[in-house]
Amino acid sequence: MANPTVRVLTLLELLQAHRHMSGRELAERLGVDRRTLRRYIQALEELGIPVTTERGRHGGYRLMPGFKLPPLMFNSEEALAVSLGLLAAQGLGIAETAPALETARAKLERVMPARLKQQAQALSESARLELPAARAPGDERLLILFATATQARQRVRLDYRDDREQHTRRVLNPFGLVFRGGRWYVSGWCHLRRDLRSFRLDRITEATPLEASFERPVDFDPAEHLTKSMASLPRATAVSVRLHTDLAHAVAELGRSIGVFTPDENAVLLHARTDSLIWFSRQLAHQPFDFDVIEPPALRDALSQQAARLNRLATKNDRTSVENDYAGSTKGSNTNNKTPGDPPCSFPPT
Repeated sequence: MANPTVRVLTLLELLQAHRHMSGRELAERLGVDRRTLRRYIQALEELGIPVTTERGRHGGYRLMPGFKLPPLMFNSEEALAVSLGLLAAQGLGIAETAPALETARAKLERVMPARLKQQAQALSESARLELPAARAPGDERLLILFATATQARQRVRLDYRDDREQHTRRVLNPFGLVFRGGRWYVSGWCHLRRDLRSFRLDRITEATPLEASFERPVDFDPAEHLTKSMASLPRATAVSVRLHTDLAHAVAELGRSIGVFTPDENAVLLHARTDSLIWFSRQLAHQPFDFDVIEPPALRDALSQQAARLNRLATKNDRTSVENDYAGSTKGSNTNNKTPGDPPCSFPPT
């Protein structure tokens, strides 16, 4: 119970559960000295919670008689939001939170009115959210560490292992966290590279908050930065395509991670990099809107290969259908009626 906030809340629970407790008992239960206990009592009083102090041999602390915290109340929309939030949290890849989700749901249901409790239980038992599955185990400690450091504008020293198994030590000004594609990322200013960078939390082997602080850019969007970072990874081939649609439809169909989208009059320019033009041509081929390949010319060749393949498959299906129809029409015919000069049966050309 190292967090002072947790200790203050625990103190409140003890005072609610017991009519009277001595300072020695409270200090022992909280694992603090008497001086620290008095600071926690003062913190409760500053929150408007009336704590009565009784001095003397049998003195101690208790809440003012008749004082009760107001019950936790939810309206229907709030209960729905909380229930959906708990369901969504199950897919965030933080194994340590799995038991906590169940206990949190049980605690909330205990204080809900019967009607809202029934709605929350029905939703948790019958609804399933098809969110991207966690592809890497999350670390609750790292998640809280970077969230706290981001809020406190506190630098973090971290050890990082990249996809080539190379290890580096960095100092990061964390600007925000993002959960995308089943993985957690932290984005911020990397002092080693002297630039904005994003790091996967499952590749951070160690992290330590530092005393130094920083100023976070007001307009920084960690999700947008991560999208641009992933779209501009140093892959083999640069691609530029003009999409004949609007920005919203382009992003909805292709996804933000494929590249950088820029509105261009009545179209959208897509700039990306790829290690496979065949893969990129497949992404373009199933789009419902037209497009123009700006570069590279090899992408046009890849699209031609896709078109030829589809045409071959379509022709193959047509030929199979003709063959089946022809076989059905000749089945059971009297071959003895043929003259000796008749050629053997053959399928019509396709």
